[in-house]
Amino acid sequence: MPVASPSVLEAEAATGSEFAPLLRQVRERGLLRRRHGYYAWTIGANFLALAALWTGVLISRGTWWVLLLAVPMAVISGRTAFVGHDAGHQQISGNRKVNRALGLIHGDLLLGMGYGWWNDKHNRHHAHPNHVGKDPDVEVGALVWTRAQAVEREGFARFLTKYQAWLFFPMLLLEGVALKVASVRDLRRLPLPERRVEGALMAAHLVLYVSLLLSAMPVGTAVAFAALHHALFGLHLGCAFAPNHKGMEMPRDDERWGHLRRQVLTSRDVRGGRVTDWLLGGLNYQVEHHLFPSMPRPHLRIVQPLVREHCARLGVPYTEAGPLESYAQALGHMHAVGAPLRRAR
Repeated sequence: MPVASPSVLEAEAATGSEFAPLLRQVRERGLLRRRHGYYAWTIGANFLALAALWTGVLISRGTWWVLLLAVPMAVISGRTAFVGHDAGHQQISGNRKVNRALGLIHGDLLLGMGYGWWNDKHNRHHAHPNHVGKDPDVEVGALVWTRAQAVEREGFARFLTKYQAWLFFPMLLLEGVALKVASVRDLRRLPLPERRVEGALMAAHLVLYVSLLLSAMPVGTAVAFAALHHALFGLHLGCAFAPNHKGMEMPRDDERWGHLRRQVLTSRDVRGGRVTDWLLGGLNYQVEHHLFPSMPRPHLRIVQPLVREHCARLGVPYTEAGPLESYAQALGHMHAVGAPLRRAR
C-alpha cells in the first residue's frame, strides 16, 4: 500500500501533530486535488516526443549520426520514468486501477522497468527515509552510506567505497541497465498474476526496442545507440535522485519523529526555475513531495512557501540548496563515509 495515504495523513491531523496545521492549510487551498488536464497534456506530449524520436531513428538509415538522438531519447525516457513515479504515488488519478495501468505502461512497457518492484522499494523509502535497516535506498550496494557500512567492505567493494564520491557519476552510467536487471530479478517475488503481466510487458519492451534498432541500423550501431541511451538515461535519473537525501539526517532507531520532522529533516530541496523543475521532474521539491506524496507535481512549487514558513514557525530546519551545492553536499557525505578506509591504506 502506498505510504502517506490520505488515511495516514488524517491520523497525523487527528493527533494534533506538528503536521496537522500545515495539512489543513494545504487542503483549504485545494492543493491535493488531482490535475487531470496537466497529466493528460504531459503524457500526450511525452508520447509525441517518443514517436518523433523513433521516427528519426528509423529514417536515419543507419548512419552514425543517429547516436545524437540517444541524448534526447535519454531525456524523454527520464520523463517517462517521472510519469510512472507519479502514477505510483496516486498523483494522476483518484482511481488506483488507472494509476496502476499508467505505471505499467510507462514503467514495464516503455522502459522495461518493473512497476511493482519500483513501487514497493520506493514506498518503503518514503515510509522511513534515510533510516538504515528500513530505507532500501541506504542499504549496502555498490555504494554505502554510513561509516559502519564502509568498514565492513572487502576486496573490490572496499576500493569502490574508498573513492565512491569520485566514482559516483561514472557509476550512474550503469544505472539504466541495473534498474532493468533488478526489475527482472524481482519478478519472482510478485504474485503469479502480476508476474505474468509485468513479465509479458517487459518482454514486449525488449522485443520492440531491439526490433526497432535492428530494423533501422547495423548491429554495431544499434549496440552503440543502446549503450549510449541507457548510460545517459541512468545518469539523468541519478542526477534527479542523488541530491534529495544524501548528506541529510539519518534517523537512529531510538528517535521518534512525527511525519513532518521525519520527512523534512531527511530531505533537501534543489533551488531552480522552470527548467530545473522540468529536468528533475518536480523531485527538486523533495521536502514537499515527501510531506505530500500524492500531491500532483505542478502543486509542489505552489506549496513550497507554505512548508518553508511552517517549518520556520516550528524551528524545524528546512534545507534548500542550488544544484551545484546540493551535489557537493551529497558527494561530500559519500567522501566522508569512505574516509576511514582511505586512512587505513
